[in-house]
Amino acid sequence: MSATHASYEAPGWGVGEVWLEGDCLLHHELPRPAVEPRGRNHALAERFARYFSGEPDDFLDVSIELDGATEFERELTEALRRIGRGETVTYGELAALAGRPNAQRAAGSFCARNRFAIVVPCHRVVAADGLGSYGSLGVDYKRRLLELEGVAV
Repeated sequence: MSATHASYEAPGWGVGEVWLEGDCLLHHELPRPAVEPRGRNHALAERFARYFSGEPDDFLDVSIELDGATEFERELTEALRRIGRGETVTYGELAALAGRPNAQRAAGSFCARNRFAIVVPCHRVVAADGLGSYGSLGVDYKRRLLELEGVAV
């Protein structure tokens, strides 16, 4: 089976992209300004567009490709997917939820490499002393995501 590439427009955010094999998410690129829509339509891409318009969605029914993931990475993924909309945890709390309470740096590294943005909601993980970062998109993008979900930041 070959991978499907789809994009979606999220007004005020930009254009996001997804890559899937069947209905299994392989990768999700968050919306960015100045990106032209590419790829075909897909139901998951449409769900992301609605999410960025403010419609709640936990994406728990979306299967994700975890081949090659370590046991700890799988535990982190499961722990992250249990953090609900409007909730946040620290990197230390995330590590503890995944069964390794002293592995906050490893949890942070995992979040920095997350290729399933929103579905595996690393934006809900904050530093103990503030928001922390959000990779190349920066802390302002993370703040917008949290505000979209009703978190006062």
